[in-house]
Amino acid sequence: MQRFYPLLFVFLWSTGFIGAKLGLPYAEPLSFLLSRYGLVITLMLIIALATRAPWPEKPRDWLHIGVSGVLVHAVYLGGVFVAIKHGLPAGITALVVGMQPLLTAFGAGWLLGEKVSTRQWAGLGLGFVGVGLVVSGKLGDGALGPMLIPAVVALLGITAGTLYQKRFCPKFDLRTGSVIQFVPTAIVTAMAVAVFEDYRIDWNGQFIFALGWLVLVLSLGAISLLNLLIRSGSAVNVAALFYLTPPTTALIAYFIFGENLTLTVALGMAVAVSGVYLVARGK
Repeated sequence: MQRFYPLLFVFLWSTGFIGAKLGLPYAEPLSFLLSRYGLVITLMLIIALATRAPWPEKPRDWLHIGVSGVLVHAVYLGGVFVAIKHGLPAGITALVVGMQPLLTAFGAGWLLGEKVSTRQWAGLGLGFVGVGLVVSGKLGDGALGPMLIPAVVALLGITAGTLYQKRFCPKFDLRTGSVIQFVPTAIVTAMAVAVFEDYRIDWNGQFIFALGWLVLVLSLGAISLLNLLIRSGSAVNVAALFYLTPPTTALIAYFIFGENLTLTVALGMAVAVSGVYLVARGK
């Protein structure tokens, strides 16, 4: 069963972009995320207490888990949502954050002592080319300017978060760990909302559906799988899975929204999958 976790993670993580597209027209980006974090904390705290899940014994472990949560959730998700809300095409956003496996590979050798083989480097490069092909038809025109900044911040957040968690807290209970990750994430996000937003949300049916999807499927399902994958695999192999997100998102958008699926996109999907395969089999 565990061998299917990477594929399930990619599918669930990809639906996050669909949920964002459904919900962002009705809410400010950070306010949207703050509502999501509040629900996740409530649900996971109830589950943790009901199942008597163990909490970390050392304050140092609480700190490391909290920092990893802020990087992976507050910084990464905040950057992606702000970039898309302020007009950065989703294709460019995907291309920017798609550089994560390459950055992770550089950091893994320096911080974690992981050796990246020549075949894995080839796979990382091939995967990035595949992502570029997938999003090439959605790059848009015009000056991007400051809109790129939150996307780059998101890229740095998810890269640093993956490396930090693998280095300092690879193993923790997923129930209590989620609470510890999301509480500081919610605090940081609330501070940003107080400075930059007015917490304006239109609580209609579509927004509520999108919020529920992101809470249950992404924050509870996909994030739990990500933590399991970081625990059991190398940072480079886990990061390479993110190359499959844009192709999978394109497929989902094709079936749900009727978005165009060209031959170039299909070629990009094949190239990205080949790159991830080389990374996984590279040693």
